[in-house]
Amino acid sequence: HQPMAPGLLNMPLTSVQILACCGHRVPQPMVDLSYIYSVSRVVITNRLDCCPERINGAEIRIGNSLENNGNNNPICAVISSISAGVSSTYLCNDLEGRYVNLFIPGDSKVLTLCEVEIYGE
Repeated sequence: HQPMAPGLLNMPLTSVQILACCGHRVPQPMVDLSYIYSVSRVVITNRLDCCPERINGAEIRIGNSLENNGNNNPICAVISSISAGVSSTYLCNDLEGRYVNLFIPGDSKVLTLCEVEIYGE
């Protein structure tokens, strides 16, 4: 368990912009935090330009395994929907892990989003 520096508990562990427009696909966004952290919440910002429904049903998974592209790790939350350009916060109850990934189940599903912020210690 790698603790964060004192005073940074309200700062994100990482913030990743996922740059994808309608013609480009990000099959499965995954963030490697480099250390194992206790993740308190994940903030997802949906795309503003198009296709906001593509995030519907996505699972936020947190854990230490890369097996099955991290899709066997515990689920923090399932995203029912997020309006275009809006940020939503998902509480993860201090799930521990090095990898945070978003996965949308189903064949031929395309997951698109704008940004992922990961908070914890």
